[in-house]
Amino acid sequence: MSFQEPSPKEIKDTGLYRQWGLSDEEYHLIEKNILNRQPNFTETGLFSVMWSEHCSYKNSKPVLRKFPTSGPQVLQGPGEGAGVVDIGDGQAVVFKAESHNHPSAIEPYEGAATGVGGIIRDIFSMGARPIAILDSLRFGELDNDRTKYIFEEVVAGISGYGNCIGIPTVGGETSFDPCYKGNPLVNAMCVGLINQEDIQKGQAKGVGNTIMYVGAKTGRDGIHGATFASEEFNDEQESQRSAVQVGDPFMEKLLMEACLELIKDYQDILVGIQDMGAAGLVSSSSEMASKAGSGLVLNLDHVPQRESHMTPYEMMLSESQERMLLCIKKGHEDRIIDLFKKYDLDAVAIGYVTDDGNYRLYHHGKLVADLPVDALAEDAPVYHKPMKEPERIQAFQEMEEYQPLENHPLDTLKALLQQASLASKKSIYQTYDSMVRTSTVVGPGSDAAVIRIRGTRKALAMTTDCNSRYLYLNPEIGGQIAVAEAARNILASGGQPLAITDCLNYGNPDKPEIFWELSTSVDGISSACQVLNTPVISGNVSLYNEYNGEAVYPTPMIGMVGLIEDLDHITTSSFKCAGDFIYLVGQTKADFNGSELQKMELGRIEGKLMDFDLAYEKEIQNQVLKAIKQGLINSAHDLSEGGLAIGLAESVFDTELGAKVQVDMPNSYLFSETQSRFILSSSPENYQTMKELFGDHLKKIGQVTDDGHLSIQTNQESFTVAVEEIQELWEEAIPCLLKQKV
Repeated sequence: MSFQEPSPKEIKDTGLYRQWGLSDEEYHLIEKNILNRQPNFTETGLFSVMWSEHCSYKNSKPVLRKFPTSGPQVLQGPGEGAGVVDIGDGQAVVFKAESHNHPSAIEPYEGAATGVGGIIRDIFSMGARPIAILDSLRFGELDNDRTKYIFEEVVAGISGYGNCIGIPTVGGETSFDPCYKGNPLVNAMCVGLINQEDIQKGQAKGVGNTIMYVGAKTGRDGIHGATFASEEFNDEQESQRSAVQVGDPFMEKLLMEACLELIKDYQDILVGIQDMGAAGLVSSSSEMASKAGSGLVLNLDHVPQRESHMTPYEMMLSESQERMLLCIKKGHEDRIIDLFKKYDLDAVAIGYVTDDGNYRLYHHGKLVADLPVDALAEDAPVYHKPMKEPERIQAFQEMEEYQPLENHPLDTLKALLQQASLASKKSIYQTYDSMVRTSTVVGPGSDAAVIRIRGTRKALAMTTDCNSRYLYLNPEIGGQIAVAEAARNILASGGQPLAITDCLNYGNPDKPEIFWELSTSVDGISSACQVLNTPVISGNVSLYNEYNGEAVYPTPMIGMVGLIEDLDHITTSSFKCAGDFIYLVGQTKADFNGSELQKMELGRIEGKLMDFDLAYEKEIQNQVLKAIKQGLINSAHDLSEGGLAIGLAESVFDTELGAKVQVDMPNSYLFSETQSRFILSSSPENYQTMKELFGDHLKKIGQVTDDGHLSIQTNQESFTVAVEEIQELWEEAIPCLLKQKV
């Protein structure tokens, strides 16, 4: 029995549009100002997904305009499939990050896998070959079966898709906090390489030119996925499994190779190319036309379908994976069909470009949608949401500084190494193929991943970062620190930071306190990007990350890429030679609020966040990179979560070396999380040069040993422990948590 679509009058009278995320005001705008009539079923569906936060950024656009997005290195900023940055010699790096949070909460394997697939398509739609994947994951604590299941399935989904398509997963971060229990965050980043002459844009221009659909067939999966990503979760809500897509990495591999061949060898006839991502065919087609100032006519009878009796509404809103949309010069369709046939992929002409600015869809000979294309894309409504500082912020400001417990520092070190957020992630990244394609120089486990650029002496360093606890205490300073820590990771690897992408993960923006968190943290991110010269070139916003009315911590994941000018500059975090001097760069203060130590001891975080000086941060970073380029540094490790003791332990793991360290500070300072600090190791003969370069910022605190022990003496007491003992605790922590019966 065929589905009977509600009439335009029924849609209005029953308020059906509300179920799809349109407000009464938005419906009125469509009816009275745009169409001058009631929208039909298909048109209402088109507006509902294109005006969702996920597609239109209607709540976040005013905030996103605060980002610095340009610079001499930027070739393409936000607005296309991904951002593009100049790396010299006619080459460029292309990168972007995307979130797949809601799908991963419902179907964690497919949610994570299709998140990876979607971000890969964003990269090759620009004409770039993807060379690396990174992730940024947030889960609840590993103390319940549901979180363990989500965690294991998300990791399996990322590795399953990336490994099959043959792109190395080289880095990332994973953190655990109770606030993510009902709403995990799954952010994926992809990095690609391109010759600047091959850069593509998603545009449909040239009257009469052909719109072609290429790739997999359209099914009913992922319908309303964009709307689904713009809603909160709660216990009463039925799991929306139909909104989660299913991915096929082998199909994607074929599609990627076909599109890269298209871009390289068919430049004479290719006008535009865009991924069918969120909101599928409607978003890709309307955005391509709107960006070009043109109109479109599409005949949906020609859309390749894998299910029978699909309606125009289903075809336009489906988010089936592994599909792209092309604009081709008229008369050359057969060349495209032949190219894609070589890869066993559909390539079908489904429409053409007009110059009237209208968007018309036909199905079975009938006009089923007729509206101005800009109304779907460029002219979607924008809201300036009310903001209000959460009451907790003022309460945190007035609290006394946290005083850590008087425990023995070795006991504290062992306990911290077993905290899930600090523990080894080897059990995660060992499931990823990080070496496929053989360009990976530094894989998971160091401060940043490094991929060499074949045929050159250059390499790219890349990382993902964010400490959401800091942002919970102070969104502005926390936002600055997120960018600064990403930059420290790049610097510690020998790279010059170039630019960032982001995933802005927050709760419901209709709540003034949540919108304040978003706006205020963007202020912090923007100021750090300006000081560190790392403009925002791409990214996405993921709002409504709540469960039963409780929002996740503000979590703006920062993905950063840097350029290593010479392979000789590549530096890793592990100590290299017994006898090397160990240095601490930067000041250490009593900064425990928001720290791993506070969370472990108190079971929560609270208080005023540490002060942070961007100018000081920039100065320290410049000095470290200068020392690396001068060949003075054997290892570099930025200090972040867990502080100095954790950083020293990480520097001796997997080395068969040890370290003997003496610091003029109390025990607790070993676990302070003061920013703008590095651990460096260097040959003794460089001591004088190091002192001259760093001045007062540098303290010699010890020496690398060959005895396999970590010895630390504070001004209160000392301890010595076998590296093997603490490394085992660190590596076994997450596997043990997963095995524990709840």
